[in-house]
Amino acid sequence: MTAVLNPPPATLAEASDEFLQTALEEAELPALLCALAHATGDLSLLEGSVRPTGGPLGALVPMQGGMSVEAQKEARRRILHTLRRLRDTEVTPLDLTAPSVLRELLTFVTGPVDDSYVPLMAHELGLPRDAGEPQWNVHDTRPGAKLRAAVIGAGMSGMVMAHRLRQIGADVVVFEKNDDVGGTWLENVYPGCRLDTTNFGYSYSFAQVADWPQQYSPGPAILRYFQRVANDLDLRQVVRFNTEVNRLEYDEQAGTWAVTTRANGTTETIESDIVVSAVGQLNQPNIPGIEGLDGFDGPVVHTARWDSSVDFTDKRVVVIGTGASAFQAIPHLAESASHTTVLQRTPPWMLPAPDYQTAIPQGLGWLLQNVPHYHRWYRFQQFWMTVEGRRHYVTVDPAWESPVSVSAQNEELRLALEGYLHEQFADRPDLLPHVIPDYPPGAKRMLRDDGTWARTLKRDDVDLVVERIDRIEANGVRTTDGALHEADVIVLGTGFRASEFLSPMTVVGRGGVELREAGGTDVRAYLGVTIPGFPNLFCLYGPNTNLVVNGSIVLFSELGTEYIIGCLRMLTERGAQAMEVAPAVFEAYNQRIDEANALMAWGASGVNSWYKSASGRVSQNWPLTVVDYWEMTHDVRPEHYMFSTQSGSSSEGHQQSPGSGAPRAARGVER
Repeated sequence: MTAVLNPPPATLAEASDEFLQTALEEAELPALLCALAHATGDLSLLEGSVRPTGGPLGALVPMQGGMSVEAQKEARRRILHTLRRLRDTEVTPLDLTAPSVLRELLTFVTGPVDDSYVPLMAHELGLPRDAGEPQWNVHDTRPGAKLRAAVIGAGMSGMVMAHRLRQIGADVVVFEKNDDVGGTWLENVYPGCRLDTTNFGYSYSFAQVADWPQQYSPGPAILRYFQRVANDLDLRQVVRFNTEVNRLEYDEQAGTWAVTTRANGTTETIESDIVVSAVGQLNQPNIPGIEGLDGFDGPVVHTARWDSSVDFTDKRVVVIGTGASAFQAIPHLAESASHTTVLQRTPPWMLPAPDYQTAIPQGLGWLLQNVPHYHRWYRFQQFWMTVEGRRHYVTVDPAWESPVSVSAQNEELRLALEGYLHEQFADRPDLLPHVIPDYPPGAKRMLRDDGTWARTLKRDDVDLVVERIDRIEANGVRTTDGALHEADVIVLGTGFRASEFLSPMTVVGRGGVELREAGGTDVRAYLGVTIPGFPNLFCLYGPNTNLVVNGSIVLFSELGTEYIIGCLRMLTERGAQAMEVAPAVFEAYNQRIDEANALMAWGASGVNSWYKSASGRVSQNWPLTVVDYWEMTHDVRPEHYMFSTQSGSSSEGHQQSPGSGAPRAARGVER
């Protein structure tokens, strides 16, 4: 890390040339060039050799947008000159309401792109305005009208939904089972919990911050961010904490939902015009049905329901699983335990991330907080690096024949990741066969690693066991080879019941049909949002909206929210009582999703994964591009829905296959 003054200057006006030059050694240059062109109006900053190479990602991420060493030197020279100018003289920023200017800045980072991407890019930049802010209000559309909305969950999705509902003047109540906002980041407090995506991208486009402590921030920092957003937007006033929703039942006569809750031992039922489920996918722990689990003499702790009262010091710890949560917790547990046994079913693929647990360098952090809008352009650059990400590396080539890869590009990625493992375990050839996966990269969640995993498994007091579990006994876990792995504490890193959407609520729709009866083990939804037979019920982070190798789930929750707001506008303007997606549209959409998932590594591979339901259907993942979801949720198409009027009659527009229809107007920037 480059040495920087301590303490650093409070503002740009107080920064010396020497400090600026030193801080620039830690800067991400393409985003900083854009921020300074924006701040000073000087587009010449972006000309010539300093332009990033753009284009698709390689197997591993290029530094500084692929700029050459000489280009980086030239970029720093230009930036230092411009920072001095910004510090010492009056400047006029660019007017980003001019579409051509905004596009020029955006495409400096991205390289040439199709016009269809530009509105999405502007949405994520969040300039010149919050592109997701509704441009209508319930009371203006229908004077005197009221729209009662119940949101279930005050996590990442529930908060953005509550914010947008308040913007349109709806009467909002959020039911949250916990005592604070934050959802999974409030509940998951196991040691080592952190993001495995960059945290600038894991933030709302309308609530961006500059002071993230790390690139992959730990759980407490993410929770503080959501708490700050709740405070800044005054969202807590509409949240009923410590209140669990047990039952949702649709009243066909009234066209409303009966929402039954329980709080402090008291049951209450309220009536709501619409319900939005924002309970997410990763909220119900998966407790494995291992014989003898209840008979273990010591504590059994699941990573998703961490018991902080359990002392691991000098204990024999057995961890079941090597998925994302266990992968993060095991190195920390090994630091305090007398011995750690890791029971692995399938090894994970790991993406090298040298900065996975390091603080953002001081110089970069200072620039992000003191150069106007630099943090926005930095976030945008990270967004663009992931918007398609490695999707093309996990897409199936039907002509490719290999048990461990699904295409030539997937094989390229596999060889790069396998090479990393060979480097990490070069001094432990006995471990190497057990840490190299025998399935294609992308078939299961790929994890981030900075070398910690190898260092942990190579410890003398850590054993990696790959034999299957036979049963659990009072004093440990016995594997199928007959060995007993003695334990004082068992940690379950066994994930979640991800495909049990809206669990554990009972949801009863039209005709008294219960959701699980309608969907069985495969609850599906149109766009992950709406389900036939359940009018005015909407979902966020619903079926098939999980992102694996590209994009950000925060972005998908924002787009899903904006789509729901569009549904409510259509409902209000029509004076309708309820709306539900037409079955034919729903079926055509899900057929398209299933066919696309079959052509992704996670659909083609038979390896076990939480991406799939009990039936084997890929129930979680989004297989198409991010811009596909943007375009599908861009506008609500009336021909995709059936509407019920106050009199009980219904109307249905002409149904079109998903993706067809007239072109839409762009959001955020004109075409």
